[in-house]
Amino acid sequence: MVKWIIKKIVGSKHQKELKRLKATVEKINQLEVEFQSLSDDQLREKTANWKEHLRNFEVQLDQDIDAWKNKELQRISKNDHQARRDIEEQVRQRKNDLIPDVHQKQDAYLTQILPQAYAVVKNGARRMVGLSYSVCDQPMSWDMIHFDCQLYGGIGLHRGMIAEMATGEGKTLVATLPVYLNALTGRGVHVITVNDYLARRDSEWTGELLKFLGLSIGCIQSQMPSDRRRENYNCDVTYGTNSEFGFDYLRDNGMSHSIDEQVQRGHYFAIIDEVDSVLIDEARTPLIISGPSTVTHTHQYDRFKPLVNQLVKKQTNLCNEAMQQAKQALDSSDSETAGRAMVKVKFGQPKNRQLLRLMEEPENRRIAEKSELSLYQDTHKKA
Repeated sequence: MVKWIIKKIVGSKHQKELKRLKATVEKINQLEVEFQSLSDDQLREKTANWKEHLRNFEVQLDQDIDAWKNKELQRISKNDHQARRDIEEQVRQRKNDLIPDVHQKQDAYLTQILPQAYAVVKNGARRMVGLSYSVCDQPMSWDMIHFDCQLYGGIGLHRGMIAEMATGEGKTLVATLPVYLNALTGRGVHVITVNDYLARRDSEWTGELLKFLGLSIGCIQSQMPSDRRRENYNCDVTYGTNSEFGFDYLRDNGMSHSIDEQVQRGHYFAIIDEVDSVLIDEARTPLIISGPSTVTHTHQYDRFKPLVNQLVKKQTNLCNEAMQQAKQALDSSDSETAGRAMVKVKFGQPKNRQLLRLMEEPENRRIAEKSELSLYQDTHKKA
């Protein structure tokens, strides 16, 4: 009763989260009204300015590292090649150590401009109302503008939450908000769907809004050649299925001989449509990739087959001997010897017919299990 009263007064966790986000949603709507007075070019200019500002974090890092490198090179002789190689290695190490700080600054800046960026996306959707274009070779007319529930969902997705939305609430449109915001970094955003058709549809449907705002859109389809895959991965936003993204990752990290042969450029931010299907249902199906054999002809099979046959024959004979020993021990009520012999056969030939017939008797099965348990308990014993 007390918990119920407190919940009614304070609200549930979900309600408290919505209250915290309410001010941000109101700010987005306020800014969107202000942006309605801008021209299309002025609206797109905001995209370019934000991308440049985010890029400057990396440019500043490169400049600082180059300055340090030049200073170090001046201290050594031009003929000291080993020292120069050491400096190059230190440069790579320093960049690897400092790049997380740059990414942290970029993430903080994205959080800062989130209301403005979401307002730009909503205003872009408003400007596109009535625009006709083709989606999967079918005529389409844009008729969507973000509602408050979609703004709430977009904020949650940017923060790494799962946004559950009912059918008809426009979850596909929700994704345009965090996709646009995170694509401003230029590090690539992946939008993951469950099949090729949805990937193509969304890239041509909601992707049109992102193009209108100045972003580049790519789409990965099955049977697409490597050069086109690389081109699409280099776009600001890339649509595709979870299996295509997964197989490209496996090929890049298992079959590519150099960076030039790889198609992906890193993994920064992803939006997963139908997250329960992708991360739970389809996750049970492993992604397995293989390539053609590099050996066209070999005589190894002919060479090793007789040896394997001899080994199998010897093991069969040993198991038959152990089986006879087990039967004799059972007839003489020597449970310990019988159990050890049956364990030998179980390890060497689990489907031995004589063993299976013996194990049908509960008492024989108990003797074998007791002997096997004793073997595991004392690792110094030998079967």
